[in-house]
Amino acid sequence: MKASVKWTDGRQFVAESGSGHSVVIDGPPDHGGRNTGPRPMEMLLMGMGACTSFDVLEILEKSRAGVTDCVASIEAERADTVPSVFTRIHIHFTVSGRNLKESQVKRAVELSAEKYCSASIMLAKGGVEVTHSYSIVDD
Repeated sequence: MKASVKWTDGRQFVAESGSGHSVVIDGPPDHGGRNTGPRPMEMLLMGMGACTSFDVLEILEKSRAGVTDCVASIEAERADTVPSVFTRIHIHFTVSGRNLKESQVKRAVELSAEKYCSASIMLAKGGVEVTHSYSIVDD
């Protein structure tokens, strides 16, 4: 896996993935940015949320669950001192669908957290307290 990050100006960068997709990453104006994109640590958090959501959806689809929507709401806390690493991350999944079984959703979230999500498992192994919860909405 490869990526490149090119500085444009101020604190703005264009990151390009090895698969050819680009995203603007920027800092806040008080640090020389123009607020034209997410902050680097926000990108890390969003990447982790997408990684675990990918797993949850794939597991639910394989079990033929009738999922119509899945939203991962993520809250994180960072250390007060430099480096201001993540110390705690909580991911809450709101899974919508028809006749979803709680046991299937619970299993999907647990499998992602404990076995499949490389991003959240890596952060947890690095000392971040990563927790998960879920709610089910019947469509």
